[in-house]
Amino acid sequence: MKNNMKKIIEKFKVVHQFLSHKSPYLFVSPYVLLFITFIVIPVLAAIYLSFTYFNTVKSPDFIGLLNYIQLITNDQEFMQHVLPNTIKYALIVGPGGYMLGFFLAWSLSQIPHRLRTILALVIYSPSMTAGIAMAVIWRIIFSGDHTGYLNAFLLNLNIIEQPIQWLQSPDHLMNIMIVVSLWGSMGVGFLAMLAGILNIDQELYEAAYIDGMKNRWQEVFYITIPSMKPQMLFGAVMAIVNTFNIGGIGVALSGANPTPQYSGQLIVNHIEDYGFIRFEMGYAAAVSVVLLLIVYYFSKVSWRLFGEKG
Repeated sequence: MKNNMKKIIEKFKVVHQFLSHKSPYLFVSPYVLLFITFIVIPVLAAIYLSFTYFNTVKSPDFIGLLNYIQLITNDQEFMQHVLPNTIKYALIVGPGGYMLGFFLAWSLSQIPHRLRTILALVIYSPSMTAGIAMAVIWRIIFSGDHTGYLNAFLLNLNIIEQPIQWLQSPDHLMNIMIVVSLWGSMGVGFLAMLAGILNIDQELYEAAYIDGMKNRWQEVFYITIPSMKPQMLFGAVMAIVNTFNIGGIGVALSGANPTPQYSGQLIVNHIEDYGFIRFEMGYAAAVSVVLLLIVYYFSKVSWRLFGEKG
């Protein structure tokens, strides 16, 4: 009887504490509701569908791990083209764009305020343009006929004799995708790092020079980066998510899905191919779960590098 009374009293205390501090919960509830609706439920649905055969017409049929087995053992396009392309693209665009963003942010922090604002807007503006619109601009540059800017330039210099089909060539498409992606990679992560650098206490630099710091390299590694770890972490996570979620750029450049000889095919393109062209939603969900695990793993690596210890 006493134990039951204690449990009832403890439950009453929890309810009373919740009611007495309900304001924070009310403010957080819209975010929690949206997060559950648009993140948690879709992820759980994708995980469930990955264990089924679902063609969007009939109800899903549970088939266990068959989709994952087929992905690893029978999907030659995924293992030979899509996965290597995604890894190559991610390893260049992710760290490359991240380091470029930090370098540009640090460089802008060294110049006067008004000029810094203008240049920051110029650098950030490509990321505000939709990927397809960016691809249209770059398709003019890499057009495969005489009117393409790059072909016209090379022809005028007699470097080539015939126009090159840049966007239809398996040898060039991925490299062009990387260039276009790096150009448009200065997004909110770049702005966060710029804000982090500008908010560092200048007295830290003065004290470090008094203690024997000799050059700008030591300034960056011993003062700047340690003082802006939250912004560095945010920029790293955004770079990872954006890098692995980009898929439309290759399709927009080449005008085909799948891209020519799968040369520009990324995991997102593979998901769209099976989900919205072949209507094999169960298999597409399995590929999306694999992508989710990859993004989660690299996010944990970023947290280990820039997250707060303990």
